Amino acid sequence: MEVLSLAQLVRDGSWRLGLAHDRPDHLLIWITRGQGVGLIDGARRGLGLHNALFIPARTLFSLDLNRQVFGHAVVIPERAAPSLPAALHHLRIRDAQAQADLTALFEAICREQAAYRPLRQAAMAAHVELMSIWLQRQVESGADSLPRPTAAQRLSRAYCARLVSHYASGASLTEHATFLNVTSAHLTRVCKTEIGKTASALLSERLLHAARRLLSDTDMPAKDVASHLGFGSAAYFTRFIQHHTQSSPIQLRRSARSRVQSG
Repeated sequence: MEVLSLAQLVRDGSWRLGLAHDRPDHLLIWITRGQGVGLIDGARRGLGLHNALFIPARTLFSLDLNRQVFGHAVVIPERAAPSLPAALHHLRIRDAQAQADLTALFEAICREQAAYRPLRQAAMAAHVELMSIWLQRQVESGADSLPRPTAAQRLSRAYCARLVSHYASGASLTEHATFLNVTSAHLTRVCKTEIGKTASALLSERLLHAARRLLSDTDMPAKDVASHLGFGSAAYFTRFIQHHTQSSPIQLRRSARSRVQSG
């Protein structure tokens, strides 16, 4: 469990948040300045001042935040706070007292993290439980901005959920669409309308994020990364990376390592 600024969450590149991906842990994000857009609950949605975003583990999302955005995120291991909700919530907090309460909780957990006192993680977990109570109170008060889903939004959500578990399966877009009982053309139209990207572009984004993470954060050979992500050959994987980044897998890895060393 840790607290990070949004700048720290991005770390060595905007792709960390800007490409569609999912995480093994929960995120609670509190934006206190600036704005952006994101893939949230299977749709493209705006983000702004005093927005709280709870993203459960293994939920596909992306965030494109402008340079003026400031805020923090709590990274919460999946089983560390059982009282957290199971669903994604996007809250627009207009009540000044509610804004102050969450800001105070973030300040308290940041102080606890920085103090390195005995039982630090237990104390941070207690703060997260208080955040969970705050979150549930805001949901009950009607602050959740997510609308009742339409049929198109339900399909978009289902496709996002499908990519979480099957993005590296090597399945084609047609196979994903067949699983969802629609045609690939219909799935593409729905994704374009709801997310602003085609279904194939979303699949490519998820693969690209996984590839960049493995190249940046591990020593796994590029050919093994290719195999792990369902590419038919290392050559095809290299062409995929070059097409999307204008760099080879080796160049991406070297660039990531140099940024870590210089940072």
